[in-house]
Amino acid sequence: MNKMTNANTSLSISPNTLTINSIPHPIFPGAILPKWLAAARAKGFDIVARINDRLHLALGCNICGAVQKVRIFTLMSAQPLCAHCIEAAWKADADAAGLTFLHRDPNNRHYGFYHSACGHIVRRQFEMIRRIAAGATGFRCETCHAETEAAEAAARGWTLMSADPQGDANYRIYRHHACDHEQRIARANMQSGRFGCGGCGEDWPAAASFIYAMSFTLASGREVVKLGFSRDPESRLHYQLKRDAAMPCAILKVVPMETGHMALCAEKAMHARIMSDHSDAKLDPSAWQDQIRIKTEIYDGALTPVVLGMLDHLEAELTAA
Repeated sequence: MNKMTNANTSLSISPNTLTINSIPHPIFPGAILPKWLAAARAKGFDIVARINDRLHLALGCNICGAVQKVRIFTLMSAQPLCAHCIEAAWKADADAAGLTFLHRDPNNRHYGFYHSACGHIVRRQFEMIRRIAAGATGFRCETCHAETEAAEAAARGWTLMSADPQGDANYRIYRHHACDHEQRIARANMQSGRFGCGGCGEDWPAAASFIYAMSFTLASGREVVKLGFSRDPESRLHYQLKRDAAMPCAILKVVPMETGHMALCAEKAMHARIMSDHSDAKLDPSAWQDQIRIKTEIYDGALTPVVLGMLDHLEAELTAA
C-alpha cells in the first residue's frame, strides 16, 4: 500500500481502492488518456488515478498536494479548483481580518462561520471577509453591537426592545423605564439624548437639566467660553455645538437644575448680567461660526473666571435652598 499525506488530505492507495480523507473510492481500471494528463498539468494538477466510474478522476494539486475527486468533463472544459487551497485562502483572509475561520456554511456556499476576537461566532460572506482583510471596510459583531445599543438606552433610562418594525435601520423600539411607554426612536437621538417621551411627556421644560460653562480653543488660537443650559451637556457639546471634531474643548462646570424651565430662566438672568457688566466681552459670531454651531452666547476667554464664579454662586444658592 502506498500512503501520501499533506496538511489537509490523507491519501491511501491500495490495488483496488483509493481513500481520500477517510472516504474509499474504487479504482476504475480504464486507461488514462494522454490528453487528460496534458490538460491536468496545464491546469495545475496531476492525475493520481481513475476512480468510481468512467467519468471521474482523482487529481492531486501541484500547489498543496491535496487530492480530490473531479469529473473528467470538468477537467477538460473548465478550471478545476482545489478545495484545500480555497479553504487555506479563507483561513488567511480570516487571520488578516482578525477572525478565525471555523467552517463553511452548509446551506450557502458564499458564507462561512468565524470566531471573532470578542468570543462570539459570526456568519459572513467570504467576499466581505476579504474586504475586511484588505481594510476596505470594518468588522462589527452583531452580539456586541446589540449589547452596546442596550447600554446606550439604559444610560438614558430606556430599554432596547427590538429593531424597527418599519424596517428602517436607523430606528429602534425602546421602552421608557419611568412609564413603560414604548416608542420608535432613532438610534442617533438615543445616543445624543435629543428626544422626549411620548408617554409621560418628559421633555426639556419638565425634565432635569443643567447650567453649564464650556471652553473652546478656536483655530486662531483664541480662547472663548460659552454659558448655556442643556438636559445633557455632553451631548450638547459633541453632537450639536462642535463643527470641528479636532477643536480643543471642554465642559468646565455644570450645575444641576430641577427642570429645563428653571435652567432657562437662570441662564437668561446670567446672560443679562454679563451684558450689563461685561459688554466688551461679547464677540462677533464670525470669530467662531465655522467651528461652533451657535449664533450667540459666546464670550472672550478672559470672562471664564466670571462665568465660573456665577455658576459657583448659583450652586451655593441651590444647595442652601
